[in-house]
Amino acid sequence: MSRSRIRIQPGSPVSLGATADARGVNFALYSANATKVELCLFDADGHETARVPLPEYSDEIWHGYVPGLKPGQLYGYRVHGPYAPAEGHRFNPHKLLIDPWAKQLAGNLDWDDAHFGYVLGEDEADDKMDERDSAAFTPKAVVAGRASSKWRLPIPKKKLLPRDWADTVVYEAHVKGLTQLHPDIPERIRGTFAALAHPKAVEHLVRLGVTAVELMPIHAFYDDRYLVEKNLKNYWGYSTLGFFAPAPHYLSEGDPDEIRRSVEQLHEAGIEVILDVVYNHTCEGNHLGPTLSFRGIDNASYYKLTDDPRFYFDTTGCGNTLNLGNPRVLQLVTASLRHWTEHYGIDGFRFDLATSLARDDRAFSPQSSFLAAMRQDPVLSKVKLISESWDLGEGAYQVGNFPPGWSEWNGRFRDDTRSFWKGEDGLLSALAGSLLGSADLFDKSGRKPSASINFITAHDGFTLYDLYAYNEKHNAANEEDNRDGHDDNRSWNCGVEGQTDDPAILDLRDRMRRNLMTTLLVSQGTPMILMGDEVGRTQFGNNNAYCQDNDIAWLKWRDIDARDQSFYEFTRGLLRLRHGMPLLRQAKFLHGDVVHKDLKDVTWLRADGQEMQPDDWANGHNRSVGLMLAEKGGGAALILVNAFHEGVSFKIPQLSKACQWQLVINTDKGTIEQEDGDVPANSELIVPGRALYVLRGNWK
Repeated sequence: MSRSRIRIQPGSPVSLGATADARGVNFALYSANATKVELCLFDADGHETARVPLPEYSDEIWHGYVPGLKPGQLYGYRVHGPYAPAEGHRFNPHKLLIDPWAKQLAGNLDWDDAHFGYVLGEDEADDKMDERDSAAFTPKAVVAGRASSKWRLPIPKKKLLPRDWADTVVYEAHVKGLTQLHPDIPERIRGTFAALAHPKAVEHLVRLGVTAVELMPIHAFYDDRYLVEKNLKNYWGYSTLGFFAPAPHYLSEGDPDEIRRSVEQLHEAGIEVILDVVYNHTCEGNHLGPTLSFRGIDNASYYKLTDDPRFYFDTTGCGNTLNLGNPRVLQLVTASLRHWTEHYGIDGFRFDLATSLARDDRAFSPQSSFLAAMRQDPVLSKVKLISESWDLGEGAYQVGNFPPGWSEWNGRFRDDTRSFWKGEDGLLSALAGSLLGSADLFDKSGRKPSASINFITAHDGFTLYDLYAYNEKHNAANEEDNRDGHDDNRSWNCGVEGQTDDPAILDLRDRMRRNLMTTLLVSQGTPMILMGDEVGRTQFGNNNAYCQDNDIAWLKWRDIDARDQSFYEFTRGLLRLRHGMPLLRQAKFLHGDVVHKDLKDVTWLRADGQEMQPDDWANGHNRSVGLMLAEKGGGAALILVNAFHEGVSFKIPQLSKACQWQLVINTDKGTIEQEDGDVPANSELIVPGRALYVLRGNWK
């Protein structure tokens, strides 16, 4: 279609983005401050074939309808308006802009100076507009629809019924990292959703016993320019360019329907799919970043600006913060979430730096526009919602302050558990709170223990193996002189930094890993396991592998040795036991309520079998405790924790004349439900140093 022959009609502002029907395509773009918007059409080779102004402007929406266009058409926008950074406006019609509502993107982002809206200079001034055309270097939006198989919007089959939070075990994974090195998955699909749905990948998850995969970002993102210049890649993907479009490299054949099919395969195996989503910022960076989409469409509307509107109000550490206080930007985000839920069958979302999303202006508020919108939404209020309840702004740490309906990454659980098992003093009370679901944070407004997403490790930081192999981070491969990544790792190398063949050190490391995994899986709340922790995945001490799209970060399946396999079986056993013992995953917080005569639902015990007293809790040097859980039906569980270097003798409670106990978890030997595990009531049981025992009891 040539420029001279294109016909465009007024169209409609109702549906934002590109909407195809049987006759053509409607285009609608929000920009409150633009003076003109041009629609640019491209052929399959990326050559511009037509450019025409959108003819109508209604309620801050620019719109037009082009008869004859079909799904699969490539397009972009050029938006006119003032280039006045000092006033918060950065319009530049020389830059091709990606539609924020695009359902798919085509082509690569080939970095060029033309991507910058200002003339680059050594003084970092951005007051002069750059007039180079960026179209040749920029991905194009794709018109989605149902007219052809490749571009149709997927319609999922009946969704998996939501699994109760109390029964949920989350597995944080990376689509590529989990599958790229799997020897039993065909090489041509490794690293994609097709690989994630491969029977061997699904089998691993099912056999392990997890119930949900939380996938690191899959929204469209590209390698940052500074990484490309270092021959590195954006592996994690926390740098979103399109909230509706999938990252192309996760599609084995370029068809987004692959995601829906993969989700259905996981659902058939009983596994929910949760997406890690990044709505707090975009990949356009600070005021000196590139002009790819939002900045050029309407900088002052899409982003939060400071009192000096040249600069961004940045609570994310990534240069900008999306302005969810703007109703149209909020509409963009909620529509994106519904799109992934309704068209791909996604079961829930984990929100990166969610505190930033709940700042209408500058301060966090549980009644923010975003949180209110999510709570009332008939679709989104029914899926699993998980917040990373912090950012880098003032009042950043908001764990426990999100409203009902949300679960939250519990960073305090991670820190307190690591510190306790490392042997630090004064943490017994903190560990106790963690074991019972952090009620001081979450027991309000009818929230349940499942609101606490408990984790020891996550993508950001050491793996569980590295937590006991390295005292210090080793991030040289990131080419930032080891300045990046956390310094507060609360790790312990058990005597040797890094790899070793010393069997005594390896045994100690294994025991410490078992202690941490067991603590995680016997605690009330929702546990989250990091990909590969169950088989000893190492990043060789790198605690910030965001740019390591290689075997530093990938799960190295062929390197799984006998120790790793043993730990995998131990973790499997823990999960089997957790699923079979409701006492370990209760639906309500425990506060010492009586279940029978003088038997309470939760009792804290000293080693001598007596109930813990205030002075015992106040003793900062105490590193051992017993936690007894009991239920009206006659079941009981006894968790014996000993972080001392030497063994501690615990007296086993006598709950009734018929009371029986069986040792079901032994982190010292790494055993689960051994046959000779009977332990008499009123007997003494020595828990070795740096070990944890769990006993299952019956008092009726």
